[in-house]
Amino acid sequence: MIELEGVPELIDPVMVAAFEGWNDAGDAASTAVAHLDREWKGEVFAALDAEDYYDFQVNRPTVFVDGGVRKITWPTTRLSVVRVGGEKPRDLVLVRGIEPSMRWRSFCNELLGFAHELGVELVVILGALLGDTPHTRPVPVSGTTSDTDLARRMDLEESKYEGPTGIVGVLQEACTHAGVPAVSLWAAVPHYVSQPPNPKATLALLNRLEDLLDLRIPLGELPEDARAWQVGVDQLAAEDSEVAEYVQTLEEARDTAELPEASGEAIAREFERYLRRRDGGGPSSGGHATADGGEGGSYQREGPGGRTRSSKPPKPEAGETNETGKTDGEDSPEE
Repeated sequence: MIELEGVPELIDPVMVAAFEGWNDAGDAASTAVAHLDREWKGEVFAALDAEDYYDFQVNRPTVFVDGGVRKITWPTTRLSVVRVGGEKPRDLVLVRGIEPSMRWRSFCNELLGFAHELGVELVVILGALLGDTPHTRPVPVSGTTSDTDLARRMDLEESKYEGPTGIVGVLQEACTHAGVPAVSLWAAVPHYVSQPPNPKATLALLNRLEDLLDLRIPLGELPEDARAWQVGVDQLAAEDSEVAEYVQTLEEARDTAELPEASGEAIAREFERYLRRRDGGGPSSGGHATADGGEGGSYQREGPGGRTRSSKPPKPEAGETNETGKTDGEDSPEE
């Protein structure tokens, strides 16, 4: 541990964490925590020792020049704190870094040590996976926990996932064993347009975090960025009839799956969320987690003029199910 500053005295702290890498499709999760840090002017107070957890041939340090002096930035995980104002002020402990290369149990224990020292009441871990979801629909965000009581109190799913996991799953399980309430929020990123950034998925994670913690997050230019992102993907899809047809297939599957949920209660809940927000005013290498626990990559090829465009992914058969046992178009979070 490298302590950069004294640990502050916090009010009702919640730890919010995200890690670049396998758990961060489209950089959606790490960008969400970076947004919180930037909008609320986070103050870094600690960093984990990079020598303990990172293989520098996998995550290489970078060199930069500061005032004519060459310096090196080492890959690591940093902790910062932000204060959320309002009638009920509270603090968020933001954890942002890269999925470690080794010693995951020690890594989690060190983070939990900080959570204990700071009096953290809840740990929220953000993640993003690749899924069979169309870019034209709202980004699905699933909230899961291993705590039965917490699942009931916060209207979350109880985690039933079995299969390969990343640091998000390991940290959540470590929290459970340590008796620290923990929640994972997973955004599903369209696998056919998985290259970062994905501001629409980042925005969806932040909106879900708002609801979970009952706070207002300044969104800045994210809503406009999300609209521009969707328009850009629409234009790329329109240039390829087969991609457009595939997107339509995903839309139909998604709409069919969600039809039973369009109850009066669900509509009222969404309307209340809209009113709360209105009244409130104001890149990683390798694959990513997928809905079936495997790795996925970007479906890209070079189009005319050197532009990157989405290539045609395999089309699902009607009623075909994936390894999670769900019909294609549904998303199962990893943890």
